[in-house]
Amino acid sequence: MTGHRGLPQQTTELVQHALRVELGKYGDSLIGLSCIADGADTLFARAVLDQGGSLIVIVPAANYREKLPEEHHADYDELFSRASEIIRLDFPDSTSESHMTASVKMIELADRLVAVWDGKPARGYGGTADVVDAARERDLPVTVIWPDGAERD
Repeated sequence: MTGHRGLPQQTTELVQHALRVELGKYGDSLIGLSCIADGADTLFARAVLDQGGSLIVIVPAANYREKLPEEHHADYDELFSRASEIIRLDFPDSTSESHMTASVKMIELADRLVAVWDGKPARGYGGTADVVDAARERDLPVTVIWPDGAERD
């Protein structure tokens, strides 16, 4: 899973529905990989778990949780506690490099990338577009979720 953070409420609702429809195609044998950041990552992780699937969490850096918005910590902690597996990378600091490395690790383990993506270039190194490009370079199938009416701030 890769996707945008900081989605407006209407877009969050549209994406949440679209993710549940897409993931419903895979049944309860679904295994989702996510860094469980705020935004699309969390929507994906909840949809996987609500469907009865398993969640593998990839932690990009030792201080990753602390660098996420404080209002997301409770959601992060809850999803983290429900993970069937935790993969921790060796980076001490949460940076664009550690995030992109985590995304590449996820791509290496995945059968498909689900991307909540508006189709525009990344706003910084390691953004959604960069992760989609990395998946495509490795011939990993990519499913893009961006419902009609969805917008980014």
